[in-house]
Amino acid sequence: MSHAPQRKENNCLNCGATVVGRFCHVCGQENIVPKEGFGNLVLHFFYDITHFDGKFFHSLKYLLFKPGFLSKEYVNGRRASHLNPVRMYVFTSAVFFLLFFMIADPKEFVKVDRNTVFDVKARREMITDLEKEYRKSEPDTTVLLKKIERLKDFTLPVSRATLDSLEEKNTVDKGPKTFTEYDSLQNTLPVDKQDGWFLRKINRKFTYNKELREDPSETLSAWVEIFLHKLPYLLFVSLPIFALILKLLYIRRRQFYYVDHAIFAIHHYIFSFILLLLIFLLGTTARYASFEWVRVIMVILIIVWPAHLYIAMLNFYRQGWLKTGAKFVLLNILGFFSLLLLFTIFLFLSVFQN
Repeated sequence: MSHAPQRKENNCLNCGATVVGRFCHVCGQENIVPKEGFGNLVLHFFYDITHFDGKFFHSLKYLLFKPGFLSKEYVNGRRASHLNPVRMYVFTSAVFFLLFFMIADPKEFVKVDRNTVFDVKARREMITDLEKEYRKSEPDTTVLLKKIERLKDFTLPVSRATLDSLEEKNTVDKGPKTFTEYDSLQNTLPVDKQDGWFLRKINRKFTYNKELREDPSETLSAWVEIFLHKLPYLLFVSLPIFALILKLLYIRRRQFYYVDHAIFAIHHYIFSFILLLLIFLLGTTARYASFEWVRVIMVILIIVWPAHLYIAMLNFYRQGWLKTGAKFVLLNILGFFSLLLLFTIFLFLSVFQN
């Protein structure tokens, strides 16, 4: 409620209805003098912030320590005391991704050092693998034989760049060296002999990608960065799918509508953001300081994650331990495959964005 004086007139400035008391019964707007001083504006700002914070921490307490309670409260209509789940989702996801993008380095995900020399053990393992591949391959396996010979010569150092150069000399030199040459060659072939759109895209991005061959770490980092910035959209898209899986699992519980499952899913996602943020921050701490207790806490948090979801399902849907356990397993399996599908789609979009 504002500290500005109440208007003498009883017509609502927002909707025009007759106001009885300080608030309009139609739209809820406070019937106060529209012209307010700078001091009132500042007070109103701090009131909104503290009111939001108060509701957030009040709701957070129940979210963390009473799984399923907030969802049940919302579905039962008791909403005024708690922060709206959508606002809470937007706030927590914004904080999570803000900190994530500040700390995360795409290069950490794709460390590719092509010049690191393999040790004797690694070379022997690679020789074994290549010899197995050679026995399964067709007779014309020049590249494999050259790799095996080079790896067996322990007087010379061998790195990933060395092996890649052997492959490039025996493959790329026999055909087109650039995508332009490859594309021109494809256009000379009959339509039924040409590579399809997808294969052309693959060749453009990988086989004839000069940047990828010369500096794989930089190219892969750019792709990872594009993908990471798509993560908020991926999770947002996955949320209604998660709610749909819940709807299918509890299809016989007709008292629960799809929106009820969506509210439950939103609260689970909020909890996941908070837990992932803690794990991510602890992991960052462990990277710079060798504290064993940090890793112990991380393991505990990882265990808490599914346990919290299971207890939330018990409290919200009110079914037995065994039945809830079976649905919990199905939910995780179906959720995993749906996330994997979305992950593949968004990864594909990231790589082929330009």
